[in-house]
Amino acid sequence: MALQDVCKWQAQDTCGLSPHLPQAGGWAVPPGCDPQTFPRTHGPRLAHGTTTLAFRFQHGVIAAADTRASCGSYVQCPASRKILPVHRHLLGTTSGTSADCATWYRVLRRELRLRALREGQLPSVAGAARLLSALMSCYRGLDLCVATALCGWDRSGPALFYVDSDGTRLQGNIFSVGSGSPYAYGVLDRGYRYDMSPQEAYALARRAVTHATHRDAYSGGSVDLFHVRESGWEYVSRSDACVLYWELQKLPEPEKEEEEEEEDSQDQAEPATLHRDSRMAAETEML
Repeated sequence: MALQDVCKWQAQDTCGLSPHLPQAGGWAVPPGCDPQTFPRTHGPRLAHGTTTLAFRFQHGVIAAADTRASCGSYVQCPASRKILPVHRHLLGTTSGTSADCATWYRVLRRELRLRALREGQLPSVAGAARLLSALMSCYRGLDLCVATALCGWDRSGPALFYVDSDGTRLQGNIFSVGSGSPYAYGVLDRGYRYDMSPQEAYALARRAVTHATHRDAYSGGSVDLFHVRESGWEYVSRSDACVLYWELQKLPEPEKEEEEEEEDSQDQAEPATLHRDSRMAAETEML
């Protein structure tokens, strides 16, 4: 008590603690600073990146991500988990600041649980995406960094939504987020089909993340793979990205296989053409 009197410091009232996050502009900042601009002007500027992807197909939703957590040029963790479960039929990929992503997923789990207790059932995937978008949009401009792909299965079937910290909400069949996403999109755009089998979908997701980790310096480690089915999500595998890349290098390229098939078909067509030409020449001589 004497130290508080000397320093003229008053302890905060702990009776009014709340489990909710403070409202926008309610953060504790030094005296004389604007809460709206202080995080942007004085916050740390550390480069970070990742590779996450998700796509919807006839057997559910596939989610895959690398496991490298970077902080500038420093690899903070080579085996982090970037795909976080929300409940039994919903999970999401995370890209951005790890602390922000973990915090908002805890908030989403709590809000969905409260909604389920009030209404007697969990909201749909679209409802969860709408809720997360509304929650984060209140903190727009406060330098939050969250970009996620919500993958789930509800009463309407498999669903996939993209949500970020600006409040953006998009529905689609393919999403890739992070610094390695341009490389992953190149593989996905070439090999994606809605009628794939589960094994083909697993191979496509692994190949997309693996090629992205090879080209993007901020992505690496291993490749986590999840499959959301009607019965719930399933953790498929974690594979070393470097080993996967060298295994992919040993496989024949699809273009070479197509060229070889075309050459074989041309070789088979040439004898028939020569035989027809020789027969027509013989008939001309007889006439």
